[in-house]
Amino acid sequence: MFLKSRALILSLTLTATLPTFAAEVSSAPTPDAAHAVTPTEPLVELEPITVFSKRVALQEPTGTYAAPISALLYDPQVDVQARNFAEGQADVSVRGGTFENTGFSLGALPIYDPQTGHYSAELPASSYMLAAPDVRTGLAQAANGFGATAGSVTYGWRPIRTGGAVSVGTGNNDMARGEIYSGFATDKKLGGFTLAADASISSAQGEGTREWRDTNAVPRNSSFDFNRVSGRVQLSNKVSQTDFFAGYQDKDFGWPNLYAARPTAALRYEREQLQTKLFLINNRTELGADGDFVQGGAYYRNHRDHYSIPLLGANSRHETSVQGGAFDGRQSVVENTALRYAAGIINDDLVSNNLTFGRFMSRTQVYGTLAAEQTVALEKNRDLVLSAGARYDNSNRDGSQTSPLASIELRQSQSALTRLYLSYDESTQLPTYTALNNNPASLFGGDANLPRASAANLELGADVSLAGWKTHTAFFYRQDENLLDYIFDPTGGLGTSRRAAAVNLDTYGVEFFVQRSWERFDLVAGYTYLRKDDNYTAPFNGSFYALNYAEHRLTVGGLARLGAGFELRMDNELRRQADNQLRREGHDNINSALGIFYSVPRVKGLTLNAQVANLWDTAFQDVPLVPASRREWSIGATYVW
Repeated sequence: MFLKSRALILSLTLTATLPTFAAEVSSAPTPDAAHAVTPTEPLVELEPITVFSKRVALQEPTGTYAAPISALLYDPQVDVQARNFAEGQADVSVRGGTFENTGFSLGALPIYDPQTGHYSAELPASSYMLAAPDVRTGLAQAANGFGATAGSVTYGWRPIRTGGAVSVGTGNNDMARGEIYSGFATDKKLGGFTLAADASISSAQGEGTREWRDTNAVPRNSSFDFNRVSGRVQLSNKVSQTDFFAGYQDKDFGWPNLYAARPTAALRYEREQLQTKLFLINNRTELGADGDFVQGGAYYRNHRDHYSIPLLGANSRHETSVQGGAFDGRQSVVENTALRYAAGIINDDLVSNNLTFGRFMSRTQVYGTLAAEQTVALEKNRDLVLSAGARYDNSNRDGSQTSPLASIELRQSQSALTRLYLSYDESTQLPTYTALNNNPASLFGGDANLPRASAANLELGADVSLAGWKTHTAFFYRQDENLLDYIFDPTGGLGTSRRAAAVNLDTYGVEFFVQRSWERFDLVAGYTYLRKDDNYTAPFNGSFYALNYAEHRLTVGGLARLGAGFELRMDNELRRQADNQLRREGHDNINSALGIFYSVPRVKGLTLNAQVANLWDTAFQDVPLVPASRREWSIGATYVW
């Protein structure tokens, strides 16, 4: 697939090394952004306020325990579209993509849900175990991602140290939450490696923020019950870290119009019960000062879903199993020349009581990437880095596709403009089983003949560091072919809520991210402009996902060190949503979360907090026709040792 010459509009994006919101961190090398692989993130020490992400101010959610998705809610590169709260069910999109073409990885391993991208973010790992999330876009996503074309979120594994944390909280709507984390590292070496282990137990319950009566006048609420257990064994030395992980979580929650909303129908109560198991091994080894490394591993994931609509007597039960292995790395071959590589194999299997209308219920996918990187030294501490390569994707159920990758990058070590690049990449993915195997006349109409989706991305970017301000920049243009979207179709039958469709879409974007830290204040802000060209919606149908995006999105996070042990933290998102005929409750929204934290001076490691989410109690619908969560508050305490 090639970019049409008439549509070659570049965008300018400023992305930054974002602020360290009140935690002492030790530096660690990070790969260049053009070829970012899952990096070794800075080790965040267990301070009184633990930092799970340096890109947001509030580190824990208000209504439940922290999950991997919690650190993404106000991230300037990620749009989290929540049903109820993000930790219940939320769709993650990057650069105007959808939940279906956004991926997740742990270390070298792409964690994939073959039933639906709605569940890709179900990662049963404690945030205390994971490094800060890294968002891949453009060339980095095309080279190292899997099952996604717009972007992906990857987490590394934190080194384990002896210590722990207890976090508890309570709030309105009978909410109660808690997490216990403990880690232990031995003093003795085992074959030159340090042996360590950690574990976490988390639980949260509440009545939820909405109470209503359905069309049968039956009282309903949005109650939830979440539980998670996870543990690791780790072997590490100065250059290598191997993690053996096991995790389990179960989630039970209800919400009106959770998935099956119709534009003219009243609110219907829907409930979901999810159980996720994940077992994996991942190793990362640093190979030298030039940034060479290799990482790889294998995993098994089992996910069960029971979805019901009592009013309709609908009960769907699905179980997916995925086994996968992957590796990636960088290797210098001669002076100033290196190879980047990645490869993986993913096998999946589906058991379902109603996703039975497709051509298959299991498949195997393989992928591989190889790219050469040549560095040309210029005068005055300047280097020109040229990269070119290709990505190969194949499946036993569909054909294969080869995708080109290329970039040219200028790096400068003694200039305000530290990096300037131009890149072009192509990527591809296959549709999930909910879209392939649903009855075409059901609530979620499927299509067994949906083709492989592909995308081409062109972008121009720059990093600038000047007078204490750090930024990154790029104009980008993405051309999607056969993108999986779900549209409302009034001709699809009495029960139809939406149907899967392969659509073509052009996305133009401008991103701007900036960061600055002062002695008593940290600031991070991001602005994104998106425009999409489509030709597949008509006056009486509409797009639930691909055309549900913010034309303008501004995120602002701040931390104020007030003195006497007090800190004030606030995250904000201002957005103007694109016109969408399915949407209710307006197109503009200001969403804010506020917290005040007090480090008790006489008890080292103890922090008290009070937080509020949806500060302005707005009714904005993240997903069209799905009611918003209302204002929520909590008080809590965290003790770290």
